[in-house]
Amino acid sequence: MPCRNNIIHRRALFLLALWLAPTLVQAHTGSSGMNGWADGFNHPLHGWDHLLAMLAVGIWAAQLRGRTIWQLPLAFVGVMSLGGLAGVMGLSVPGAETMILFSVLVFGVLIVRKIRFRATVSLFIVGFFAFFHGYAHGQEMPASAGLVSFALGFMLATLLLHGAGILTARLVIFMAACFLGSSVHAREKDNAAVEANEAVIEAESKTRKKESVELDEIVVTERADSQIGIADSASQGNVGQAQLQYRPITRPAEVLETVPGLIATQHSGEGKANQYFLRGFNLDHGTDFLTQIEGVPVNQLSHSHGQGWTDTNFLIPELIETLEYKKGNYYAENGDFASTGSANIHYVRDLPRQLLKFTGGSFDYYRGLAAGSQKLGGGHLLYAGETVHNNGPWGVGNDYLKFNGLLRYSREATDRGWSLTGMATKADWRSTDQIARRAVDQGMIGRFGAIDPTDGGHSQRYSVTGEWHRRDDRSETRLMAYGIYSTLNLFSNFTFFLDNNEVNNPQGCRGLPSSPGEKMDPAIFNTCGDQFGQPDDRWTTGFKGSHTWFHKWGAIDSETTLGLQLRNDNIQNGLTKTHAQNQYAVTRQDTLWVTSLSPYAENKTQWNRWLRTSTGVRFDGFRFDVSQSNISQNTGERYDGLVSPKLGVVLGPWMETEFYLNGGLGYHSNDARGINTRIDPASGTAVDRASPLVRTYGAEIGLRSTWLKGLQSTLALWWLDLDSELVFVGDAGTTEASRPSRRYGLEFANYYSPADWITFDADVSVSRARFRDHEPGIGNHIPNSIETVIAAGTTLHNIHGGFFGGPRLRYFGPRSLDESGGRRSEATLLVSALLGYEVTQNLSFQAEVFNLLNRKDDGITYFYPSRLPGESLAGVDDFHFHPVEPISFRLGFTAKF
Repeated sequence: MPCRNNIIHRRALFLLALWLAPTLVQAHTGSSGMNGWADGFNHPLHGWDHLLAMLAVGIWAAQLRGRTIWQLPLAFVGVMSLGGLAGVMGLSVPGAETMILFSVLVFGVLIVRKIRFRATVSLFIVGFFAFFHGYAHGQEMPASAGLVSFALGFMLATLLLHGAGILTARLVIFMAACFLGSSVHAREKDNAAVEANEAVIEAESKTRKKESVELDEIVVTERADSQIGIADSASQGNVGQAQLQYRPITRPAEVLETVPGLIATQHSGEGKANQYFLRGFNLDHGTDFLTQIEGVPVNQLSHSHGQGWTDTNFLIPELIETLEYKKGNYYAENGDFASTGSANIHYVRDLPRQLLKFTGGSFDYYRGLAAGSQKLGGGHLLYAGETVHNNGPWGVGNDYLKFNGLLRYSREATDRGWSLTGMATKADWRSTDQIARRAVDQGMIGRFGAIDPTDGGHSQRYSVTGEWHRRDDRSETRLMAYGIYSTLNLFSNFTFFLDNNEVNNPQGCRGLPSSPGEKMDPAIFNTCGDQFGQPDDRWTTGFKGSHTWFHKWGAIDSETTLGLQLRNDNIQNGLTKTHAQNQYAVTRQDTLWVTSLSPYAENKTQWNRWLRTSTGVRFDGFRFDVSQSNISQNTGERYDGLVSPKLGVVLGPWMETEFYLNGGLGYHSNDARGINTRIDPASGTAVDRASPLVRTYGAEIGLRSTWLKGLQSTLALWWLDLDSELVFVGDAGTTEASRPSRRYGLEFANYYSPADWITFDADVSVSRARFRDHEPGIGNHIPNSIETVIAAGTTLHNIHGGFFGGPRLRYFGPRSLDESGGRRSEATLLVSALLGYEVTQNLSFQAEVFNLLNRKDDGITYFYPSRLPGESLAGVDDFHFHPVEPISFRLGFTAKF
């Protein structure tokens, strides 16, 4: 009866929305020539998507009853006005039309299923979709219309549509009551209608109360673990395995993309370290972002390919317990490479069950993983083995083959514990590096083709780490020592035939085509081309120790930490000239020793209920020694050191909200070869030696709030200055001069769990990067400094008997590719998704799809000169890009026993 009639009416409305969906592309037809408020008033009425969504909000508000009947419409109109302002200002919001369509479907489901949330949750859902509706209105405002009058028009129309929705819901209830009354004797008609109406209202009220009680028991988990009272800044947080396991991941480095605002992409073969972007920095392969595994630094200094080389291909995502991130240079325990921030990855010490996993997919991809743990001698033995193969979509397949292993033994007592960990990784690959866009436009190669088909590399990494810790009520002590042996042989060609051509090497290059666009014989690269090799062989050893005292200053709680860090790198690397990976000349070859000693002190004090501080100071002393070089003038030994103070102030919490003020000094270390180079190895001319350590200055204002139940939001306004962008370019074997710079930006990160089976995350980062000095005729843009990053996703788990997964969106916007700012890259937008089903606790299956929209974006873009056959010897300035992979699929299973 009435309930069934309600269901029939609501299902009809939902089906109507679906039937009208194909027409939505015609919803926004632009101006009709009318001016002012009339134009704005008509806009929502001419689009079926707007019309249905507005009615649905009203119907849902009526279902929820109480104060929400007016709160939801007002919240929608309020947030919609902000979206309209964003549209008028021309702000780029990707996927707005898709989100408008999605809102119709979401509101339809909420109405049909009579889904009810707490008021704050309902307001969030309505406000989220309202922004996109308002954005569409603002984008399509006619040039002749006034902003205020146009906004008043579409706000008034929206409120009227909400009211129509509320009225529709009321009429449905009234008609149901009348229908029931018609089956009763005429003398009882009025009373029966009233009683039926009251029965409907009472039933809905009971249902709502029951569901509200259930929602009150929601437990927030994963990244939304409250950092209130713990974190020292707004840009500090943790990511747990619960978030990682339901995330589609194409390569291990994407684990770092859980750090809000960080992008990990690739411009070469899969075995090479990834390219990273964060806070307006092109971090290259890791410079200025410190990555650690159990406190052991992954960044390699004075590396043959570039300072800070961060190869994370040895990571096994399933073994990660937590990832701690701290952005900014405000933390005393972090020194080298940490100007933009740091991430410390911790592995589990044992697994509840043995794990066997296999995944196969597009482009000859397969991955096998076996992992488990056993109790042994009072402790736990953790072990894991992994193999990966991937060809990719490239014309010259990657043929990437990796073997990865881990062995850890750990023991824990009541107040102390220790562990010993060994890791081993070996990988080989061929690569398609970035290619010139004109080579594709001329038909010389396809989008996934290679200009030099002989690029590639192979690498190895072996490490041993020992760790001991103790904690009681008065103090905590941590000691750790590590040793790493790693090798890399990398072969690349970015300029093709600019340096080694038919003039500079006439005998080797006779087979070159004489005109642009002509096909090339791959055999040419056996004797020609600009390929270079970058061998790197090193031993890295280090020690970290810290002791913390828990004490009081009167009634004030405080803790003081003293720490010491040592690191030594013994390196042999070089830059060679090669054809098809066969060496024929040496540009430079060096033996290096780099040693650092870094004591630090930090105090954290809780002065009262609403004020706590963190103060620290750190000294970093370095010895840079080039003991051998193929150019004797480039040997030498230099020392340098810096003192870096840190400060953090936390105010609150008030209403589950804290406010942060942070500042600190840090540094950017330079390559030991550039520090001691007096003769340019390529040109033979005299050059000035680079500064060993370059000062960085950082500050941040932020807030963190968990006031809305289930939602954790952080907002940070940050600033970072560098005295110089000076870097050593491994591809050229010399230091690239640069200028002082300034970067600042805004980060807004959100993680929301309205129920224990669903989570939403949405992070937005915007930044501006400029050189601080003035160079007439050159410009002050910092090339490849990322400006906008948006990452968002939904995670579902344990629903309908075992389904899990969800979609993810990643967007990084256009950026300047040269100092003038005139050459810019295109934006990159990728949508991926994972869907899995847990058959039993011991067996699950999952499917992943990457680049779901099959977009033809660039993974990375550069602008520089290169030369193709038949072109001018001076080369051609052009865009060089590495494309994102096309849509691809992976299927797999996980067995536990």
